[in-house]
Amino acid sequence: MDMDREYANGAFIPGSEGLPDLWAQKAAGFRAGLGARFSTHDYGPGPRQKLDLFRPEGAARGLMMFVHGGYWLEFGRESWSHLAAGAVARGWAVAMPSYTLAPAVRISDMTHEVAAAVQTAAALVAGPVVVTGHSAGGHLAARMACPDQQVPVARVVPISPLADLRPLRATAMNADLRINEAEALTESPCQHPLRASVQAHVWVGGQERPAFLWQARTLSESWACDWTVAPGLHHFNVIDGLESPGSALMAACLDGL
Repeated sequence: MDMDREYANGAFIPGSEGLPDLWAQKAAGFRAGLGARFSTHDYGPGPRQKLDLFRPEGAARGLMMFVHGGYWLEFGRESWSHLAAGAVARGWAVAMPSYTLAPAVRISDMTHEVAAAVQTAAALVAGPVVVTGHSAGGHLAARMACPDQQVPVARVVPISPLADLRPLRATAMNADLRINEAEALTESPCQHPLRASVQAHVWVGGQERPAFLWQARTLSESWACDWTVAPGLHHFNVIDGLESPGSALMAACLDGL
């Protein structure tokens, strides 16, 4: 089996080459429209150890954090600000961190950075904390619910997560990721139990690559938690529901808290 093909997304989504520019434009527009309710905070000394915070009008009901994807190799918080729109409209604050990318650090280091970002953001906003994330960010969001990460999280909603890192060792990108056998086990959320105090709901698009459907199901079965296969959605538009306060994805993230 060709693992590079199995984990390729853009090659199977027409028009995907234009999406990064579109995301960046929408993100910049959302930040500009928020005015003083947008701020940036350090959660560590590194140049990428920063998070953007988007506040609703009035007191926040709680905090949702979104962790971006990009196979731990690319992107940053600046491209995804518009995905805070749904939660902010529901009265929640939203934090979006950047984190140091490979090959500068290992995936285990990114896990520690996101944990530090959660701690920092939780100190800025009172109320329950929900962590969601997409793809590689879904992996990092899921790691926040594992017993070895004692962060103040009430619920995680990994979107199209990479829950089992072992197949990634056979891809060309592992030259930069450097996932070894030990890290593939310790950093795979499906190899950890779900922390008893944390709720979880796994989300994935019905038109995703089979490898991502397998990853999502693997995590949901390992954790015995709910999972949703969103019909008709592929790997890049599965996150669009975060823009809408009334979407099913936003309900999975925030309802009941």
